[in-house]
Amino acid sequence: MHAVNIQLPCNVEKILSTLTNAGYEAFVVGGCVRDSLLELTPKDWDITTSALPEQVKELFSITIDTGIKHGTVTVVIDKSGYEVTTYRIDGEYSNNRHPDKITFSASLEDDVSRRDFTINQICYSPDKGLVDYYHGIEDLQNGIIRCIGNPDKRFQEDALRMLRAIRFAACYGFTVEDHTKRAIARNSHLLQNISKERIRDEVLKILLSARPSGYIRELTELGLMRYIIPELLDCKGFPQDNPYHDKDVLEHILMTVDITPSRPVLRLSALLHDIGKPHCKSVDEQGIGHFYGHNGVSADMTRQILNRLRFDNETVKRVTCLVKFHDIELTASGRAVKRLLRALGYEVFEMLLDLKYADITAQNPKYLDERISLLNDIRDIVKEIMESAQCFTVKDLDINGYDLMELGFKGREIGEQLNWLLERVIDDHKLNKKSILIDLIKSKAPNRGI
Repeated sequence: MHAVNIQLPCNVEKILSTLTNAGYEAFVVGGCVRDSLLELTPKDWDITTSALPEQVKELFSITIDTGIKHGTVTVVIDKSGYEVTTYRIDGEYSNNRHPDKITFSASLEDDVSRRDFTINQICYSPDKGLVDYYHGIEDLQNGIIRCIGNPDKRFQEDALRMLRAIRFAACYGFTVEDHTKRAIARNSHLLQNISKERIRDEVLKILLSARPSGYIRELTELGLMRYIIPELLDCKGFPQDNPYHDKDVLEHILMTVDITPSRPVLRLSALLHDIGKPHCKSVDEQGIGHFYGHNGVSADMTRQILNRLRFDNETVKRVTCLVKFHDIELTASGRAVKRLLRALGYEVFEMLLDLKYADITAQNPKYLDERISLLNDIRDIVKEIMESAQCFTVKDLDINGYDLMELGFKGREIGEQLNWLLERVIDDHKLNKKSILIDLIKSKAPNRGI
């Protein structure tokens, strides 16, 4: 037992006291205790108890049988739900994900012994303080991710735990302990039994961590990446032989990921932006490597990878677009910038600039200053365009389809005329006045009798 005071929400305290006053044991357990000890705000509060599900239901007026066959009842207080789970022992895991059967137990130690990592088995109650059977507090203090008991058994029970080990390490800046790491390497093939959606969610959390490169490298070295994005393995050690690049393709990618702001679309774009390079390399007479068309190849591969990992359509669309355009040559002119804003939209264009900044910074520093200076000039141009409300989309025009219908245009030609007007306005934003635009249309189509 450890003396410490964790600040519990009122409803959680109420559930614990109700259970203990009825003669049962009850503790908060897992992530909420871990995060509290790390002085982080828990996302939710899980409760474990010696009370059987039916006994829990008798004590509270509103409950939901969310996972009653596994001992979990959701207790509802003030319209908020709290999962209360009976102590249990898990049976065999035939699918590397869920136990075939569970047995209820009266022992807290039995219950925590089935959990994944030492940092996730720490329990707490106001009257008994912290209960830590497997030195989880010590591992938290030392920044260690360690399996409870035999790591091979833990990963064979639930293969997703291998990814979770790397994810916890990434999110907290911890290190995976050596025995646990070697067990991941031995059991990495079991990840193919896990659903793509679950793999996707864990990988995205790793990508969004403060500095994901080292943990992505671990996914590769421990054999997990073969079952996530095997295409990345072709990038490892692949030389670029180009004066603009001082790293192999994978190391360049990883540095780009670290530099990119921690947003899902941007981090995914950084991870995949050069994934097609190993399929596009040519070497000229001077021995310089070139990757003509790699942006298009990478975009096609990106679409396939993200669909395979069951990402939503909007994410697939945006990431694929950024990968496709990441190598486009930018020009610091208002017209060129507005044309790109028109093609991509403001939000995606801003992300493209962030991606290009990271991509350039992860290349040979010899050429950095000049290229970053160009990006800064373009950002200034974008700022001016937005602040002065300059037109770069059809909806920004001071004329619309109804106006053109009144001038006698129909169907497809309305869109054609609006796009023609937009081109004129992009060249000269002072033209964006309804009277001027109508005059432009009249001069363009004098034989229509407008």
